[in-house]
Amino acid sequence: MSEAFFYHNPKCSKSRKALEIIENQNINTKVILYLKDKLTKSMLQQILDLSELSVRDIIRSNEKEYKENNLDNLNLTQDDILNLIVKYPKLLQRPVLVYNNKAIIGRPPEAILRII
Repeated sequence: MSEAFFYHNPKCSKSRKALEIIENQNINTKVILYLKDKLTKSMLQQILDLSELSVRDIIRSNEKEYKENNLDNLNLTQDDILNLIVKYPKLLQRPVLVYNNKAIIGRPPEAILRII
């Protein structure tokens, strides 16, 4: 079995619940505290590639950084948006599980069971 990567915000109840689900499955998991540990564009690109989501699907539109950086501007490229998520990791939708060549956003937390 491959190692799982879990992008986690311990202050988020949905993220904590998803981590509990993963731990109950006894999966070898590397927990990435993405607000402390540096996100990279390659990490974000992997999430996009393995989830088949668009870059706009993985951003939190209710964060002040979303409004301050005009992320509702449809002329922004995927690269522009990825750079902003790297700069402001709060913009990443959470939680995210990458496992078995798939990625999913855990909203609701039980959604992660689809790739386990």
